[in-house]
Amino acid sequence: MNDPTLPLEGLSPVNGKAIVARFDGGSLSSDSGLIALAEVDKRLRVAATLAACIDDPRRPEMVSHRLDEMIGFRMRMIAAGYEDANDASRLRTDPVFKMAGGRLPCDEDLASQSTICRLENLPDRRMLLAMGHAMIGLYCRSFRAVPSQIVLDIDDTFDAVHGEQQLRLFNAHHDEYGFQPIVVFDDEGRFVAAVLRPAKRPRGREIRAHLRRLVRSIRRHWPHTRILIRGDSHYCAPEVLDWCRANGIAFIFGVATTSTLRKRVATVEASTTRRFERAKTKTKVRRFKEFHDGAASWSRTERIIARVEVGSQGCDTRFIVTNLPGGRARTLYERVYCRRGMAENHIKSWKTHLAADRTSCSKATANQFRLFLHAGAYWLMWGLRAAMPKRAALRLAQFDTLRVRLIKIAARVVEMKTRICLHLPTSCPDHAILRIVLSRIPRLAM
Repeated sequence: MNDPTLPLEGLSPVNGKAIVARFDGGSLSSDSGLIALAEVDKRLRVAATLAACIDDPRRPEMVSHRLDEMIGFRMRMIAAGYEDANDASRLRTDPVFKMAGGRLPCDEDLASQSTICRLENLPDRRMLLAMGHAMIGLYCRSFRAVPSQIVLDIDDTFDAVHGEQQLRLFNAHHDEYGFQPIVVFDDEGRFVAAVLRPAKRPRGREIRAHLRRLVRSIRRHWPHTRILIRGDSHYCAPEVLDWCRANGIAFIFGVATTSTLRKRVATVEASTTRRFERAKTKTKVRRFKEFHDGAASWSRTERIIARVEVGSQGCDTRFIVTNLPGGRARTLYERVYCRRGMAENHIKSWKTHLAADRTSCSKATANQFRLFLHAGAYWLMWGLRAAMPKRAALRLAQFDTLRVRLIKIAARVVEMKTRICLHLPTSCPDHAILRIVLSRIPRLAM
């Protein structure tokens, strides 16, 4: 029986008093923190930016749900932890979701699962290309002033699929079918770009094409901003190095270890090993060597930095290549290149905390659109975190922590003639930080 007024069974009494629990609380929501994400979206205009790239084929007089409303609804679902479109059928009546979408609790319900599904399959390649440029425009608008330099981290991530999706490919390393999208973040965690592609290592020509489109789009907004691109050894292809030099782009990439490079550092490895063996504390010994060399496929020699580290588990040597002028080898490796590792945390936030790997549509265009929708949800959560005071503990929190602490707040919604009252829990442990965040969101750049 599904009567919500019937009491729940199996509850033990407390101090001799019986517990009576019913689902009869009325107009309640489990996600009242969405009102803060709605304010972020009003400031950054993420949903409106994506919607402007889609041609709506519907007759205007028959439209019940605007494109920006549906996209905003879908992004807020993802941010709140409801990554499946099926959840729309249950959340479309939620009063706070309605309010976040600009509707009153008593207004018409939000889009259903079938409507969301039709939306995801609507954009074609031309519209998706426009969205890619629009996302870069959103990135550029997120700065208060034009920066003198930006650092872009490019990486790829495996996305397993379990169906007959277009572009899927078997990856022997992961022993699964899937995609391997290329994603780009800046060094402050802003989302820049995402491209759906088969699950294989990107070649130099493909990487060069992606970087060319990315840099051209950024240059339209910031013609004179210096750009530094970081990546692991997957992106150290001769086509990429030549293109970066020809276009005035700074780079710092990892380099795969070869026998030729190992010969250049054999003496340093031996002396470092002896230092470790003579050391009393047996802590790791790290040294650096800088030289110019190049692979046979490179058009010229490049500046290469070797990091040699010896510990109890033996000698470990890594190489990087860069065209940055000056700078000590240790500084370039530890303070510039190694910070590229933060990109993996950003990918984790996007993929794990916001379920960006839910690319289960059969069409490749629909899955690419999903990447943009999850990128939009990333921007909402990033904006919420960016509004935190600099010394607040949540300023560095993961997105799943922000969701639990600031979004998953229960509320009773009372709609009156002239206002809507949200009755939040008096015992909410984060009411003070939520009050501060709402006051700071209008300061976000746009």
